Amino acid sequence: MLSKKFINTNPSAPNLFFRSRTFLKRLTFSIKYMINKIKTFYNSEQFQGWNKKRKYFEGWYYKVINADETKAFAFIPGVAMDEAGNKQSFIQVLDGKKQTAVYHKFDFKQFLTQRGDFKISIQQNQFTKDSVILNLPDIKGSLQFTNLVPWTKSLFSPGIMGPFSYVPFMECYHGIVSLDHSIKGQLEIDGETVDFTGGRGYTEKDWGQSFPSAYTWMQSNHFSSQGISVKASVAKIPWIGSSFVGFIAGVWIYDRLIQFTTYNKSVLRKSKIDATKVELIIENKNYRIEILARRNKSTTLASPILGLMDGRIEESMTTMLEVVVTDMKTQQSIFNDTGRNAGLEVAGNIQDIII
Repeated sequence: MLSKKFINTNPSAPNLFFRSRTFLKRLTFSIKYMINKIKTFYNSEQFQGWNKKRKYFEGWYYKVINADETKAFAFIPGVAMDEAGNKQSFIQVLDGKKQTAVYHKFDFKQFLTQRGDFKISIQQNQFTKDSVILNLPDIKGSLQFTNLVPWTKSLFSPGIMGPFSYVPFMECYHGIVSLDHSIKGQLEIDGETVDFTGGRGYTEKDWGQSFPSAYTWMQSNHFSSQGISVKASVAKIPWIGSSFVGFIAGVWIYDRLIQFTTYNKSVLRKSKIDATKVELIIENKNYRIEILARRNKSTTLASPILGLMDGRIEESMTTMLEVVVTDMKTQQSIFNDTGRNAGLEVAGNIQDIII
């Protein structure tokens, strides 16, 4: 017979043991969850919409142009969730030369991804940082991207939005996957085989609830020589009952990125938009950028409003961008060129962003 001193007289001890094990499991899960969330946050190209159930969208924009610049396409995969929680995935295809757009809608369950990796599948279509595989009714094939140029990152500035990346409750967040890269591969488009090898590409993304109520966006990486990319946008940014005009511009010249942003104390000197052109002038302490975009015929795309892809925007992929970058100290031009095949969007109440 056991001595009484070895008999467990506390009936709650087993419960305490199992409760402590449960607590440790939950703590471990929480730590892993936070680590994965932080990793995702600092890799904005990855899917950001984990645990989102309503009023949310997320989309990636792949711009591809073949070597002789006769074909220009934008492939836009994404997800959308409306106010009622109805969900869908989609792939928009913009043909910049023919000026047509097709919206392919899929069940949300066909959108597959995983934490810690930028790999998106929608049915038999796949999108990563350095590749696209398409199996759509009118477009099939694969493209590979090399020599990608990302936007620079730091703890203070984990992406193109800088410290605004940390600000909650913003209507729309923005990310750059690659400012410029080379393309290799072929696509069969409406029965025609098109070789994109030697072409140029650009990839970015947006996520949140809605596009800004007023904005302009432009981008080109087709200048007189390769290794140059220009991207600029100006938007009305609502936040906690108020709003401000925010802007982001970047010029990649061979091996350096010159940034003009709201958060690096740049100043928007001019934002003029009319039916024929868009003019921007932005200055930081070292440089001034002047952009003149000649507006061209555009194509209608679906855009998000409170998660639902019910809005409409107009985009051109045949715009010309006249770009001048001036050294503020010497007042000498360090870059003066015209970009071809530029994407240009002007949307909303543009009076709100005219300066």
